[in-house]
Amino acid sequence: MMHTQLNWMDAQPAAAKAMMALEGAVLKGAIEKPLAELVRMRVSQMNGCAFCMDMHSHDMIKAGENPQRIFVLSGWRDSPVFSGRERAALAWAEAMTSLASGHPDAAAHEALDAHFTDAEKVELTLLIVTINGWNRFGVGFGMVHPLRN
Repeated sequence: MMHTQLNWMDAQPAAAKAMMALEGAVLKGAIEKPLAELVRMRVSQMNGCAFCMDMHSHDMIKAGENPQRIFVLSGWRDSPVFSGRERAALAWAEAMTSLASGHPDAAAHEALDAHFTDAEKVELTLLIVTINGWNRFGVGFGMVHPLRN
């Protein structure tokens, strides 16, 4: 049985407003915008949210991100183009996104401790929680972007 796409933002404006307020608060934090975008993109890749991946990749390129870094993001562990701080954030993003498969390992915690303050750890985790929430709406209700020119 095929399900129709639901515009959840129109169906429940209060939920959309709450998500946007949360995201606004997260993006005002100490996590630098380029790092936040890398994390948002990687989490969206893991969750298979094509709408989110399209939106984030477009925003990243528009903000000056090197497209090659976006292309290799899913293989970040094997690529030399990511800093230690970015690697720590990406490892934490993957660990927090795949909690159902197990808890974050000691290496993820150690990398986080080496590159982030306690306040930044909380902000990074909230960023990850927020993008996971957006992804669930996007994937759950079949949000799609038209092809971009």
